[in-house]
Amino acid sequence: MDRREFLPVSRDDMISRGWDTCDFVFVTGDAYVDHPSFAAAILSRVLENAGYRVGIIAQPPWKGPEAAESFLRFGQPRLAWLVSAGAMDSMVAHYTANNKPRSSDAYSPGGKAGFRPDRALITYCAKIREVSKNVPVIIGGIEASMRRFGHYDYWSNTVRHSILLDTKADVLVYGMGEKPLLALAERLAQNREAPRSAQAYSGIRGTMWRTGKADELPVESVMLPEFSEIRDSPDAYCRHFVEQERNTDPFQAEILVEKSESRYVIQEKPSLPLDHAEFDRLYDLPFTREAHPDYPDGIPALQEVLFSLTSSRGCFGACSFCAITFHQGRLIQTRSIHSLVKEAKELTRHPQFKGYIHDVGGPTANFRKPACPKQELAGSCRDRQCLGTEPCPALQADHTEYRELLRTLRGIPGIKKVFVRSGIRYDYLQEDKAGGEAFLRDLCEHHVSGQLKVAPEHSSNRILKLMRKGSVEQYRTFAAAFQKMNESLGKKQYLIPYYIASHPGATLEDALHTALELKKSGFVPDQVQDFYPTPGTLSTCMYFTGMDPYTGTTIHVARGAKERALQRALLQFNKKENHPLVRQALRMVNRSDLLPVLLPNKK
Repeated sequence: MDRREFLPVSRDDMISRGWDTCDFVFVTGDAYVDHPSFAAAILSRVLENAGYRVGIIAQPPWKGPEAAESFLRFGQPRLAWLVSAGAMDSMVAHYTANNKPRSSDAYSPGGKAGFRPDRALITYCAKIREVSKNVPVIIGGIEASMRRFGHYDYWSNTVRHSILLDTKADVLVYGMGEKPLLALAERLAQNREAPRSAQAYSGIRGTMWRTGKADELPVESVMLPEFSEIRDSPDAYCRHFVEQERNTDPFQAEILVEKSESRYVIQEKPSLPLDHAEFDRLYDLPFTREAHPDYPDGIPALQEVLFSLTSSRGCFGACSFCAITFHQGRLIQTRSIHSLVKEAKELTRHPQFKGYIHDVGGPTANFRKPACPKQELAGSCRDRQCLGTEPCPALQADHTEYRELLRTLRGIPGIKKVFVRSGIRYDYLQEDKAGGEAFLRDLCEHHVSGQLKVAPEHSSNRILKLMRKGSVEQYRTFAAAFQKMNESLGKKQYLIPYYIASHPGATLEDALHTALELKKSGFVPDQVQDFYPTPGTLSTCMYFTGMDPYTGTTIHVARGAKERALQRALLQFNKKENHPLVRQALRMVNRSDLLPVLLPNKK
């Protein structure tokens, strides 16, 4: 593909467009893929559509003499530097849940690791400050969003400052960035004479800024516990987290302020959600939908989304270990059926398209409407979850529009099959008394290919409550309904459940309970994830403090590598390499009598 169809990535690209400079230079820890699933592409195309000139510096060298030259390939940007670590927190991208280096990186050329630094935002911003003293720096993406206030950092086992302070950036964009970034661009273009003052950035939804002056703080704001308090006190850390979570809705939230020694970070109210038309317009932008031609070995992450359709943003599922609430919010934002059909028809003309749409969804595929009428008009409740462990009485589950969307897509000429792979909430499906069974029939008949991945996560209701997941009884009911539906359709299709080991609160006894449940069901999962304390989540708050922040109850936390290995081994007791650990775990909980149950015929 002609490189001129992509955004500039080199000085020659910029000059070929007749530009002498860029308004914005976007530095990203991911390779440049010009597809709407990649943040650098979608945000840069949004700015381009608004008339700004944007250059992209993807995975630049950050050490050695070539680093400065690489960062200055476009010269100084006219308005600002934009910096993102990429689609994942750079530490999560580099290390497993047990802190072992990863051998691959799906967002890098050829899937090879090592193209981005640890703590990429801090490293990139430090290099920018070396070569560009006076141009504003704006950080964003998941690493910025989830580290926007003081937070526990698993890799250093410390509480770190807001990443806005650690990077010395001027502004942080949290959540989905299209609206905040356009507002910042307009503000910067109008106020170039004083781009580094607090007044230049205050009042823009979806952003954070910093100041050392108490008299610059917004009058109407909520003070969070100070950094020194959350660093030293589990109780303060819990209060800090709860206040943050209660202020994630754009219609209900207050401005939040955190003091960090002599400095303050200020979080403006969240960005307003996109409506149908705004969301649709994003996908009408002129993406090539390809990796940049500078990557002859390709970018593996593109293959996961190349023939998939993003139908929604946001999730009101409220899983404790998930970043979605803090990054995309609880309000469901959807594209119109017309927009999705248009994109699907374009996919059928792609030379590599074989007739299969790999996924139609978002964070949760079967969320296509607000949880309740009140949420649509006035936002999410501050002190009540829509789904979580138990559905809110006001929840109105409805699959009508999603069924219509899937039915329309599978009727498009050239499309053989439309799969749903991004995950469904079976507890939400069960709440749809009018249409849930019809949706399950459609799902089994048309949108599953032998296996459907689901996430029961655990078999202990006590742990599921901490996870904010539906009960094990709900999973059993769904599993039975799924089997019955497939039998009625004459299909042999199976559930592939996903489990988490060592979630905060879980003990060896809980892991044994799950192992016995799995033994009874005749299924032992390949899909087991050791709990990963990623920045900013409720589960990570529990991991660090050893408390449920909403009840103040002390909970057990498996922090050591040994106990984590034992819990995982129990969930995968059939694997030969786990047998010594299973024996050890049974001895530790005084249940060696169960050895013949989990390991029959094994001495």
